[in-house]
Amino acid sequence: MSGTGSVEELGAHAARARAVALLRIRSRATALAVLPAGAAAVLLVAGAQGRLGAGVWPTVTWAVTGCAVVILLLAAAVALAVARARPAVSPTVPLTEASAPDLYRLVRDLADRLDVPAPSAIALTPDCDSWLEDRTHPATQPGDGRRRGRKGSRRGRREQAAPVLVIGSPFLWWMRVAELRAVLAPVVAGTGPAAHPDIAAARRFVRGLDAAVADAAVPGRGFVRGVPAAFVGWIAKMLLRGCRGHAAEMERGVAAAASGRAQEVDYGLRIVAQEQVGLAYAGWDRLLTRVALPAWRMGRWPSRLDAGVVSALTELSRRDRLAEGFTSRLGERPACDLIEEPGAADEAASLLAARLFHGGPAETGPDWSPVDWQQYPEEVVDRKWRTEAARLHRVLDAMGVATGVSVGVPEPSDADGSAVPTLARVIDHLATPGSDSEALAAGIGAAVARDEEAAAPSPLPGGGAPGSGTPGGAGTDPLDLWGPGPLPLFPLQPPRTGTELLTDHVVAMVCCAAVDTAGAAPGLDWLDGPALMVDGGRRSDLGAPVLSLVEDGDAEPLLSWLTALGVRTDKPVRLG
Repeated sequence: MSGTGSVEELGAHAARARAVALLRIRSRATALAVLPAGAAAVLLVAGAQGRLGAGVWPTVTWAVTGCAVVILLLAAAVALAVARARPAVSPTVPLTEASAPDLYRLVRDLADRLDVPAPSAIALTPDCDSWLEDRTHPATQPGDGRRRGRKGSRRGRREQAAPVLVIGSPFLWWMRVAELRAVLAPVVAGTGPAAHPDIAAARRFVRGLDAAVADAAVPGRGFVRGVPAAFVGWIAKMLLRGCRGHAAEMERGVAAAASGRAQEVDYGLRIVAQEQVGLAYAGWDRLLTRVALPAWRMGRWPSRLDAGVVSALTELSRRDRLAEGFTSRLGERPACDLIEEPGAADEAASLLAARLFHGGPAETGPDWSPVDWQQYPEEVVDRKWRTEAARLHRVLDAMGVATGVSVGVPEPSDADGSAVPTLARVIDHLATPGSDSEALAAGIGAAVARDEEAAAPSPLPGGGAPGSGTPGGAGTDPLDLWGPGPLPLFPLQPPRTGTELLTDHVVAMVCCAAVDTAGAAPGLDWLDGPALMVDGGRRSDLGAPVLSLVEDGDAEPLLSWLTALGVRTDKPVRLG
């Protein structure tokens, strides 16, 4: 216990020391701004008392006074801009106490055991992380709170509410109640150091500088507003560079103090729960990149991502021997039971994830609608395959590719003159010596870019949708307080190359042919996303034969694979 206390005390002492250093930087900047005014005051008083002789002294006095006035005005303008700059607030789904009374009770009990202030509110984020976030700035207060901040007294602005506890939504669905409490203990313990006046003031100072730099970087201000904003940003950057080291050390000290205090609560369980944190992160990342991203690209957003991560991790534990035994915990009470309506919270977090990681709109519509996991194979997988197959054949039509290049038979065509969409047409073109697969890949890349640009949502006036499934009655867009950055804020994958797009489109064409001619079916694999199901089992061996065709022009591996499944390459497929 003495070791724990010493770690906590050392961390708190280091954090306070660094906070004082940050406040000294602020004081020095203030002193530097008022120094010319002090010199002007001395000269004016000396001149009024006749202690300055004639000659240049009156000129010097008025020159220094003029400079002091200008510098004071500039300093006041910079201070006002820093004070009014709105710090970025992480996009989250707010949870009111009425919508999650048991979760609030758990957090308050945890704060009591740690002897620290309880967080002022709880919010969810579609990520595998948890943290405390200060949202006391008047600009971050909704409605009435914002008005109170504008006309509130100085005393009211100095009263610091406890920070908001932001919890990763996958944790609530994958972790059990005891595990969540153990994982949140070090986070909640951070409210203790956050309440120290010096640390709170230092954090406000650094956040204000950071917000001022971000405001100065906003384009489109024009010359008249742009020059003052650039000056404020330059001053804030200079101060921020001097604060960077101290701020980092202060936060390390706060984290050390919180960790030392949290060792008194569920320390043994926390070691075990940390394994679940790593497992949840792996499953969440796989679910987003392999399962959710294809749906988002098709204009559908899975409305139960957090529930899906449980299925993904259960599948991982079945395949991965290292994860064996983790699913035995599923019989215990899940942490999502602490929410009154977990389905609504999951839906709101899922929509926010789609907007953060893909850039979807805030409101649902014909081209942006939710999809549940039971509908995923038909609404996402089948539509994805047929849409990509149709795009592939449109590009082949534009290139003038015949139906049967290798056999030289007359080309059948549809009523509109386009070639019949068969798998043989694709294979023959890619396997023909001298065929330009790079031109086909470039054509598909251009077609994908055009389709994505046409499907891109237009900005909504005034932000997002008040009724977009946010539990607890939140009426503002979670992204309003983040800033003017374009969506997606956090792209999951870099842009795909032309070869990757061509490979995906050929795979889609093969899957369409297998579904239409060999009795296969679209399916969902929790770890790999869209899957081709044959006789109730997933076929995962299609990638290598298609790559041989696309990269080397070798059709034999793919033809052997198709023959084994009984796929007819000469039959037309239904396109999307």
